[in-house]
Amino acid sequence: MGAPPGYRPSAWVHLLHQLPRADFQLRPVPSGFSPQEQEYQQALLLVAALAGLGLGLSLIFIAVYLIRFCCCRPPEPPGAKSPPPGGGCVTWSCIAALLVGCAGIGIGFYGNSETSDGVSQLSSALLHANHTLSAIDHLVSETVERLGEAVRTELTTLEEVLAQRTELVAAARGARRQAEAVAQQLQELAFWRGVPLSPLQVAEDVSFVEEYRWLAYVLLLLLELLVCLFTLLGLAKQSKWLVIVMTVMSLLVLVLSWGSMGLEAATAVGLSDFCSSPDTYILNLTQEETGLSSDILSYYFLCNQAVSNPFQQRLTLSQRALANIHSQLQGLEREAVPQFPSAQKPLLSLEETLNVTEGNFHQLVALLHCRGLHKDYGAALRGLCEDALEGLLFLLLFSLLSAGALATALCSLPRAWALFPPRNPSASCSGSHLSEPLFPARLETGPPPRSFPGCRRRPH
Repeated sequence: MGAPPGYRPSAWVHLLHQLPRADFQLRPVPSGFSPQEQEYQQALLLVAALAGLGLGLSLIFIAVYLIRFCCCRPPEPPGAKSPPPGGGCVTWSCIAALLVGCAGIGIGFYGNSETSDGVSQLSSALLHANHTLSAIDHLVSETVERLGEAVRTELTTLEEVLAQRTELVAAARGARRQAEAVAQQLQELAFWRGVPLSPLQVAEDVSFVEEYRWLAYVLLLLLELLVCLFTLLGLAKQSKWLVIVMTVMSLLVLVLSWGSMGLEAATAVGLSDFCSSPDTYILNLTQEETGLSSDILSYYFLCNQAVSNPFQQRLTLSQRALANIHSQLQGLEREAVPQFPSAQKPLLSLEETLNVTEGNFHQLVALLHCRGLHKDYGAALRGLCEDALEGLLFLLLFSLLSAGALATALCSLPRAWALFPPRNPSASCSGSHLSEPLFPARLETGPPPRSFPGCRRRPH
């Protein structure tokens, strides 16, 4: 099948499409896009479940690490005033992890924007296709209505005026039959009329879902950004309560990051399967939803030399009928007007209607060509399979960086706040703790001050 103009499956599509799939019984599943098949649904759920497995393993690792830290920590010697060795390394590793998380947040904002742009391009293509189909329906309705009005009024009046000349009446009746034949042929060109599937409704549904998806990711990104910033603030000010609160929030964001990672991975894999060969699935689905013939759908979705225009015969017959009507009206104008001056007015009205009909017919020929709708189809695929898929991969990278950074921070934060020096009430009230260093220095014990004989105080 021919690919839409400007669309070729990207390297990411080929790479994700080649990944093995398996159902819940770990049996291989073909990578063709078939969301209605239970095995394929299980394969995508299994991809999403890998993120759940990663979440479980990370939580187990964090729990084991913290239990070991709390239960296996060596006791501090009495009167020790210096932090244990390695305290600065722990704090700096926590800061580095949070900075990596901030970098991942930037990647997440970019991926969210790219995904939104791709879906917006899909919606715009659907709206443009709906405009084309509506224009075809409107032109057909307008042209058929004009021809019907001409048959009921001008041609009937012309037959009454020319009643004395049998050959002229026969010519007028021939024009009537040709006009009725054109109207009947044109009615068959509005192929989308009465179809239950509306591109406008699909575009509105896609935009509605995308709006809430975009908002959910923005809130997740902002939540993680606030957690990272307030955690860094707590480390800088050595505020134990702020670090504890942010530790709990980091655990929540860690769960959300792994959950979004599973959703993004399953969506990316399914989208790559669709984008590797979209024509077959789209043809079958559209035919099932609309009931249109495969000839019409293949003409617009494929638009190549191998598929002929299914409306070409009707367009040819309509064009010939319009040409016959035009020649018959010219003959009536030459022969009837000199004898029947009252026939000039309906003839002029008929010529005006015929000119409008020919103009509408040429517009219909252009709109019915596969080039316009096929271009919209290609734009929709590019938006979905290039921009949206790229954005999903960046969001997947964000979730991965976020999960790793937060897991590292959760392991480091309890050890970091354990290094915070205790605060006395006077320091808290005077605000001297605001100037405390991020890493408390060791208390250096120097030699006692030397005493010189000349400096001793003489007894009184």
